[in-house]
Amino acid sequence: MKKGSITLENGQVVVMELFDQDAPGTVANFEKLANKGFYNGLTFHRVVRGFVAQGGCPDGTGRGGTDKIPCETENNPHKHVRGIISMAHFGTNTGSCQFFISYAEFDYLDGRHTVFGRVISGMEHVDALKRGDKMLEVKVWNE
Repeated sequence: MKKGSITLENGQVVVMELFDQDAPGTVANFEKLANKGFYNGLTFHRVVRGFVAQGGCPDGTGRGGTDKIPCETENNPHKHVRGIISMAHFGTNTGSCQFFISYAEFDYLDGRHTVFGRVISGMEHVDALKRGDKMLEVKVWNE
């Protein structure tokens, strides 16, 4: 099982379980980016209370990205509920580095965005995020 963490600029830590069995390509992409330091210093550029906190854009606008990866929605049993981590994109198979954490259930996103993890501790820190809050360090490991 893969786990990950996001250490916020204020020192608070969000711990994640990653679904490498159900979204192996997405988890591998996130792990590669995280462990090479890509996310370190990036912001949560979009925080919409009751909807999502989105981060991982290299230019902080929501328009930046890295190499495109395919969606892994078919046969992915995970749904968009509170605390889920999912790949952001601007169309099918256009995800890359941006991800979001859901504040509630949004079934209309199921089958459209790849769910690749969930917050297992620190959701209260996600709840407190404000637009522009920085990720000090993001890392992924095997457990």
